[in-house]
Amino acid sequence: MPEQDYKNHVRRVPGFLALALILVVTFIGAGVNLYGSLGNHERLYSASLILVLTGCLFATAGYARSFALKAQDRAIRAEENLRHFVLTGKPLDARLGPGQIAALRFASDGEFVELARRAAEQAIAPDDIKRAVRTWRPDTHRV
Repeated sequence: MPEQDYKNHVRRVPGFLALALILVVTFIGAGVNLYGSLGNHERLYSASLILVLTGCLFATAGYARSFALKAQDRAIRAEENLRHFVLTGKPLDARLGPGQIAALRFASDGEFVELARRAAEQAIAPDDIKRAVRTWRPDTHRV
């Protein structure tokens, strides 16, 4: 595995993307099926049920992904807050948002405190924080 840096830190899961594509195709097919069933009362119930269930699967997948990301954001906030406290004796600035804190996790200890201060004072965007990191600290345990 190559050393992690700004250019290759994004994690994509091919299986998740493939399943999302299959779900989109299924939803479209269910819509076409429902449209074709509008004049046929024998097929209308099953066609509408397939569409509703596919929509529910979309919602479930969205909730599952957002819940996992929210839990990960909370863990990152706690880790980086502890890291900042160990380095400075003070907690992270409350002005930092979850995206900023997640971006700061890639900064080495030598630049973390100063970059966190600048990010809070100047409201630096998460992507700009990652671009400002000079010594990359890889995060290989993320979901």
